[in-house]
Amino acid sequence: MTGQPAPQFCLPDSQGDEVCLAQYRGKWVVLYFYPRDNTPGCTLEALSFNNALESFAGMGAQVLGVSTDTPESHQRFSDRHNLSILLLSDTAHRVIEAYHSWKPKKIFGKEVLGTQRDTFLIDPEGVVVRVWRKISPKGHAEEVRGALVNMLGTS
Repeated sequence: MTGQPAPQFCLPDSQGDEVCLAQYRGKWVVLYFYPRDNTPGCTLEALSFNNALESFAGMGAQVLGVSTDTPESHQRFSDRHNLSILLLSDTAHRVIEAYHSWKPKKIFGKEVLGTQRDTFLIDPEGVVVRVWRKISPKGHAEEVRGALVNMLGTS
């Protein structure tokens, strides 16, 4: 997927307003997929990206989090953890599938399909320049920030 145009999409945010990837053309986009609102790993990841929002914005980057949760669930998640991050709802998992992040997982010994924790860095021209698959939430936002700093040649 690296070096290819990012699959385009429009999804509702926590307010139900449509957000399209195309509206961020000319900016860097950090697009991360996560399994479920209000679970320990997903909360840690959301808080980490949320805490780095100002730093990402200073580099001209927009952070977008996507899960299969509803807009209402995203709103509760945002309210509960005081999140400013833009969370998008992909209940039909079309976008998650387009980014090859809808994968088989083992839960209680049974195989089910679900969202793999993946992150994509998309350049201002809409090209995927970096992909992280099956990430661990701890320190990941800082790792993505560091990659963007390196690409921009800044500190």
